[in-house]
Amino acid sequence: MPVTPGHDHAPQSFAPALLERRFELADEAATDAFGARFAKAIEAEYAARTAAGEPDHNAFSGLQVQLIGDLGAGKTSLVRATLRALGHAGRVRSPTYTLVEPYTVATAGGELPLYHFDLYRFSDPAEWADAGFREYFDSGAVCLVEWPQRAGALLGVPDLVFTLEPGERGDGRVLTAQAFSASGKACLERC
Repeated sequence: MPVTPGHDHAPQSFAPALLERRFELADEAATDAFGARFAKAIEAEYAARTAAGEPDHNAFSGLQVQLIGDLGAGKTSLVRATLRALGHAGRVRSPTYTLVEPYTVATAGGELPLYHFDLYRFSDPAEWADAGFREYFDSGAVCLVEWPQRAGALLGVPDLVFTLEPGERGDGRVLTAQAFSASGKACLERC
């Protein structure tokens, strides 16, 4: 079924999460602080998986993070905070029009490629396949995906799902984080 712009479909259902945590993000500073903790978690997982002498089957195979939330929920703000904490000093643009923005950051484990996707403009999951994005997800990169539901089931099971919703009293936001892989769980445990 095609997804029409402005109509938010519920996120895809996966097997039960390995770990679920809820974070109250009262303001921009709290979002930045979570982004910094998440950045450290990514760096730690990347370093652990790329350590010298590590068998190939444990090598870092990338990380897919799906960001769910309405327009203005803070998805891009969270990506921006994470990238800044990873050391990216340049501009962090929303990829609404470009669909993907590439970044590379230096970590203790080496150069880490990151791709920030925004699939809001897709009206049919086939557009994701036609765009040729699969290679990004198979490259050992961190893929941060806004509006993943617009790609339907084509993205597969993510490592992490971050759902952002307004705070219960109308202030700030609530982030519900779910891990669906060992790497995702390790990152979430560090947050």
